[in-house]
Amino acid sequence: MQHPLVSIAYYTLLEAIRNRLLWLVVVLLLAGLGLAEFIGAYAITESRQFQSGFLGALLRAATVFMISLFVLTSLVREFNDKGLELVLSLPITRATWFFAKLTGYSTLALAVAILCTLCLSLYVPPGDALLWGISLACELLLVTAFSVLCLFTFNQVTLGLSAVMAFYLLSRSMAAFRLIGQEPLLQDQSVSQMVINGVLQAIAYVLPDLDRFTASEWLIYGAGQWSDLLPILGQTAIYLSLIAAAGLFDLYRKNL
Repeated sequence: MQHPLVSIAYYTLLEAIRNRLLWLVVVLLLAGLGLAEFIGAYAITESRQFQSGFLGALLRAATVFMISLFVLTSLVREFNDKGLELVLSLPITRATWFFAKLTGYSTLALAVAILCTLCLSLYVPPGDALLWGISLACELLLVTAFSVLCLFTFNQVTLGLSAVMAFYLLSRSMAAFRLIGQEPLLQDQSVSQMVINGVLQAIAYVLPDLDRFTASEWLIYGAGQWSDLLPILGQTAIYLSLIAAAGLFDLYRKNL
């Protein structure tokens, strides 16, 4: 007899297949390849660099959006259909259900990252594509876990998706914001400037440094090193644990 965690994770993946999510990813990959070829045909020089940079940015943004939207809508549907109450009526703990769903969604995110890596290997050396793909997998895992947390917190797709996108965009842009705050156009050392810098520093310490993840120069110039994965894997492990703990706490405090 299968463990409940394995069974719930399996049916979570089965739901993604039945909802044609993987087919949507394939369509995205084909569309991305078509656009990359179009860009390459009109590039005067360094067509491969243009193609790989454009395709990597497109796949990263699109997969983050699709994975987060699927996780949110899937959980909302389960809550509305009283599927969670039905599962918890069995001898299954909330922690088992939570980690089973997170495992299923994470497996889906890893499968999407593998497909994107195979697609990018058509334009860049396999080593560079693999390095970028592992980083994308870490990025999608964080987005997946945060999507689960936001759904438990807001109980709505719109608010949850807005929070996930805000978290993602702010995490990717925080390095630029900090640089602007540290080196303003006008050398103004006013109290407001120091307060803004302090707020930016505080936010940066809380958010993951997604600016390090899936760097475009890894694809364009082959500048990535395997040592670059160490801080990425470390941040992924830390933030994934923190987000999962927060989500589990939020689930246990709900009255079901």
